[in-house]
Amino acid sequence: MTHASAAAYADSLRLSVAPMMDWTDRHCRVFHRLLAPSARLYTEMVHANAVIHGDRRRLLGFDPVEQPLALQLGGSEPALLAQAARIAQDWGYAEVNLNCGCPSDRVQAGRFGACLMREPALVADCVAAMHAAVSIPVTVKCRLGVDRDDDYDAFAGFVDQVVAAGSAMVVVHARNAWLQGLSPKENREVPPLRYDWAYRLKRERARLPVVLNGGIATLEAAQAHLQHVDGVMLGRLAYHEPYQLHAMQAALYATPLRPRADLLRALRPYVEAQLAAGLALKHVTRHLLGLFHGQPGGRAFRQVLSEGAHRPGADWGLVEQALQVTEAQAQRSAA
Repeated sequence: MTHASAAAYADSLRLSVAPMMDWTDRHCRVFHRLLAPSARLYTEMVHANAVIHGDRRRLLGFDPVEQPLALQLGGSEPALLAQAARIAQDWGYAEVNLNCGCPSDRVQAGRFGACLMREPALVADCVAAMHAAVSIPVTVKCRLGVDRDDDYDAFAGFVDQVVAAGSAMVVVHARNAWLQGLSPKENREVPPLRYDWAYRLKRERARLPVVLNGGIATLEAAQAHLQHVDGVMLGRLAYHEPYQLHAMQAALYATPLRPRADLLRALRPYVEAQLAAGLALKHVTRHLLGLFHGQPGGRAFRQVLSEGAHRPGADWGLVEQALQVTEAQAQRSAA
C-alpha cells in the first residue's frame, strides 16, 4: 500500500457503519453513502460457503457509489475463506472483514462468530490464508472476550495473533459476547461496555489501526473516543437515527450539513431506477423511516411510508407525500 493509499485508508476508518444483519443491504448502504460520503460501509455478514456456492449477484452485488465498501465474511475454514476473499476482490470490494463477534446460536453451531475468540490460532490461520489470497485489506471484527472472560492479556494476545497473520486493522466491539443465556439483541445491550480496553490496545500498539464499536450514541461521544482510537463504527444509531450519521460526517470531515429533505430527495434517482427494475418501494423506504427521528412530524413521516410503501404501484410520490405531511406538522409546531 502506497503512502497516499495508506493515508486514504486511515481516513476512511475514522467513521464507519457496522455490518448489521437484515439491515445493511445494498439499498440501506446507498442511503448511508448519501448521508456520509466519507464513511466506510460494510455489508451484512455473508458466510464463505454462500459466497462460493450462492447467487453472487444477489449476495455480492452493489452500486459503485457505496465504495469504499467492505464485505464481512463468516466462517472458520481457511481455504474456504481464502476462496471467498478472492471472489470479493474480483467483485470490487475494498476490504474483507472476518466476523469474530456475532453471538447467535446459529453462528455458534457453525463454529464462527464470537466463539472464534477462544481459538486465536485458528483465526490467525484464516486471516493468513485470506491475506495470501488477496491484495485488498483483510481485517477482523471482534469482541473483548466470551462469556465471563476478564483477561485483557488474552484479548490483546488474540489481536496480536491476527495482526501478525495479516489483519490490517481491528474493529473492537467493546463488550464481551455472552454465548449462553442472552439473545443477540441482549448481547448488544447487557454485557458492560469497556472502552478502556480498546484505548489501552491502541496506546500499547500505536501503529495498529483500532476502530471502536459499541454504544456510541452521540457526536460528542464519538469525538471523545477519537482522542484514543483511529475510528468509530456506528451501529443502531446510524440505522434508527440516520441523520446522526450525516451530522457525524459533517463534523468529522468538515463537510456541509444538509437538510433532511434535501438528502432524501437526492435519493430519488436511485429509487426510481430500482422501481423501474421491478423492486417494490418498501425495500428501500424501510431504511428511511428514522430520518426525521425526534423532529416535529417525524412520526407522521414514518407512518405514511410504513402504511403506503407495501401497496402495489407505490412510487416516489409516496415519499413526497410523507415529506409534505412532515413539513406541514413542523410548520404548525413552529407557529
